[in-house]
Amino acid sequence: MAQIDKLIRKAIENPKNVRFSELCKLCEYSGMVLRQGDGSHKVYTRKEPPAFSLSLQEKDGMAKAYQVRQLINKLIELELIR
Repeated sequence: MAQIDKLIRKAIENPKNVRFSELCKLCEYSGMVLRQGDGSHKVYTRKEPPAFSLSLQEKDGMAKAYQVRQLINKLIELELIR
């Protein structure tokens, strides 16, 4: 759990410095399931209410900052993190 906490803190403090693989781990932590997207896109969905999905793209091994912020904001909204 401490590893996830560090990853969440890293994503909140500096979303530009989150690796794509780390963003995928955060999606899985939040209960999202990978549903393969088209080509370079990966789509994670959450079926539990409230259901939502997030389309992610990798750029040079890094996650896009706006997608990191989208996930963090959703986790805060769902009260999965503070």
